[in-house]
Amino acid sequence: MRALRVGNSSGFYGDRFDAMREMLTGGELDVLTGDYLAELTMLILGRDRLKDPCAGYARTFLRQVEETLGLAHERGVRIVTNAGGLNPAGLADAVRALADRLGIPVRVAHVEGDDLGPRYPGSLTAHAYLGGFGIAACLREGADVVVTGRVTDAALVTGPAAAHFGWGPTEYDRLAGAVVAGHVLECGTQATGGNYAFFGEGDVRRPGFPLAELHADGSSVITKHPGTGGFVDIGTVTAQLLYETGGARYAGPDVTARLDTVRLTQDGPDRVRIDGVRGEAPPPDLKVGRTRIGGFRNEVVFVLTGLDIEAKAELVRGQMAEAFDKSEPEDVRWDLVRTDRGDAGTEETASALLRLVVRDPEQAVVGRALSGAAVELALASYPGFHVLAPPGKGAPYGVFEAAYVRQGEVDHVAVLADGRRVPVPPAIDALSLDVVPQPPLPGPPPAGPVRRAPLGLVAGARSGDKGGDANVGVWVRSEAAWRWLAHTLTVDRFRELIPESGELRVTRHVLPRLRALNFVVEGLLGAGVASQHRFDPQAKALGEWLRSRHLDIPEELYRDLPESPHRDLPDGRSVDRREGPHRDQPEAPHRDLPEAPHPDIPDARPLDTPEDRP
Repeated sequence: MRALRVGNSSGFYGDRFDAMREMLTGGELDVLTGDYLAELTMLILGRDRLKDPCAGYARTFLRQVEETLGLAHERGVRIVTNAGGLNPAGLADAVRALADRLGIPVRVAHVEGDDLGPRYPGSLTAHAYLGGFGIAACLREGADVVVTGRVTDAALVTGPAAAHFGWGPTEYDRLAGAVVAGHVLECGTQATGGNYAFFGEGDVRRPGFPLAELHADGSSVITKHPGTGGFVDIGTVTAQLLYETGGARYAGPDVTARLDTVRLTQDGPDRVRIDGVRGEAPPPDLKVGRTRIGGFRNEVVFVLTGLDIEAKAELVRGQMAEAFDKSEPEDVRWDLVRTDRGDAGTEETASALLRLVVRDPEQAVVGRALSGAAVELALASYPGFHVLAPPGKGAPYGVFEAAYVRQGEVDHVAVLADGRRVPVPPAIDALSLDVVPQPPLPGPPPAGPVRRAPLGLVAGARSGDKGGDANVGVWVRSEAAWRWLAHTLTVDRFRELIPESGELRVTRHVLPRLRALNFVVEGLLGAGVASQHRFDPQAKALGEWLRSRHLDIPEELYRDLPESPHRDLPDGRSVDRREGPHRDQPEAPHRDLPEAPHPDIPDARPLDTPEDRP
């Protein structure tokens, strides 16, 4: 049977608007998927629905489809998306109305049953993560567009694969292979060089979106359309495989994929083959993602410039503490960020930032009380007093919590284009998620000279969030480096390098086939991204922080390093290997740009609904 070509055109709500058209015109496809949902997105959509009961889905998807539905129909490409969010039936109706208006004869189906809100009083949203067999049922009945609510991200690929190849619910190895391919695709350009540790090894200014060529045995090839930006190699695929995962067992509602069995092979330029994946019966329970409003938060950032930074910080802390005596917030957190340097050439580089974040169930406690106290210090505090922006009235913050229900307690239903409702049975078998014994480590590296240098000189990393936990996947690209990494980067060493994790539970998972270690840090993110618990609330840059920390690295590993356009040398110098007239420029031009908008909030405003693009 011929391979199934499944592409991705969205990794989050707010991803590149033109990606759907790019994927439809850039090469051959059978199915085009779009992933719009994340933990925070569900909270945003929940607030949308409070304002309008007919809302609750990703509005951007409709505008993308308006421009591309005819093209997809002409080319015979089916569209599968979780953009339905909290209201898949509503989005399916909107797509039908759009198709009728455009005169395009498409069959639109949707999947429902994930909404468990009535079971969880006090929740803003409560949705079970469904598998791919509802999607498969819709496709087998001829749907051209399938809209879902909360399914696992990989289900957008396992569903089409099961429909195309006729897989049954117990073909675990094949399903697991599709899950792994789906996990690689789900975050879009993160598989093609986006957010990649070794980004200098290719042109990632506008990476193309990925696609998978899936085969009947569950194997796949990850690639991209010819002529698009970015690159696909074992490193980019490894990075995405480690993203937001835990141990060797990667559980889902249809199958548990064993990440310790994944084999990656370079299959030509921009082609990576995935095979060898083994699967097991899924766990008996489905995960339920719950969101709720946790209270109100506010913050102010004081700018401390020049001399006596610590003393200035102590002064303003004391002044604010006196103000809080009247009505102290439930949670008060101070962070002093030493961005200053001595004898600085600019005022900005002479300045440190003192960040105050307060939370409380009552808005008044964190609103006027905080803003008034901070503003009143304008002429009565440390020399050079100013703030980045005046504090506001306080905004609600969200909390994400996970719960679990038995698979049989959820009414998973495929609603076909003609209105028929097809029940989707739960998994036939179930297997508890026991911890996989740690595999044997490779032999230790030979003794030899070492040099103090950043870990990132020899190792890549990618980090992310799952609720309040963070994961950091670290991998290397040679057997010599793997021997060193496996014996060097222990849990204790990780805690030394990431002091924030010192009092938290840290678990190390060893994945020899990927030459990778995956660290899970429980509780690092508090109540999840929407609670804005830390400076980097999704732990997106935690891996890059780890890569910047210095270790004693064997000098032999430097000889194994591939050519890279720019790399920091152990002695602190920077070498630039780019060809052409710009090779003597001292730094990459993007290094000092401001932080990118939050990936799950297109306009970067916590809890606000993403604005439609013009």
